[in-house]
Amino acid sequence: MHFLLSIALVLQIISAVVVIVLVLMQHGKGADLGAAFGSGASGSVFGATGSANFLSRSTAIAATVFFCSTIALTLASGAFNKRAAQPEGGVLSTVEQPAETSGAAGAGTTSPVNQIPN
Repeated sequence: MHFLLSIALVLQIISAVVVIVLVLMQHGKGADLGAAFGSGASGSVFGATGSANFLSRSTAIAATVFFCSTIALTLASGAFNKRAAQPEGGVLSTVEQPAETSGAAGAGTTSPVNQIPN
C-alpha cells in the first residue's frame, strides 16, 4: 500500500509540473490575430492551430492524471475513515463534571466561583 501511495504522489507532482508548463506554453485567444497584424508576422495565421490542438489535448490529459492521482491520494490516506472513529456527541461529550461537595464546609462558602450553575 505504501508503494502505491508513493507512485500516486510522484504522478501528482509530475503531472502538476506538466500542467503548469503546458498552460504557460499556450497562447491566448487573440494572440494569433495580434501577431498577424503586428510587425514581424511570418507564415500563415492558421498555421498554429495544429499545435494548439496538441497542447490543449495534452493539457487535458495531464490535468486528468493530476485529478485522478489527487483522488487516489485522498482515498488512500484514510481521511474518510477518521470520521467514523470519533465519539458520538462531539468534543464536550468526553468532559466529566466534578462531583458536588455537600456538607457544612461547602454550605458556608458563598464566593462566586462556587456558584457556577450546572
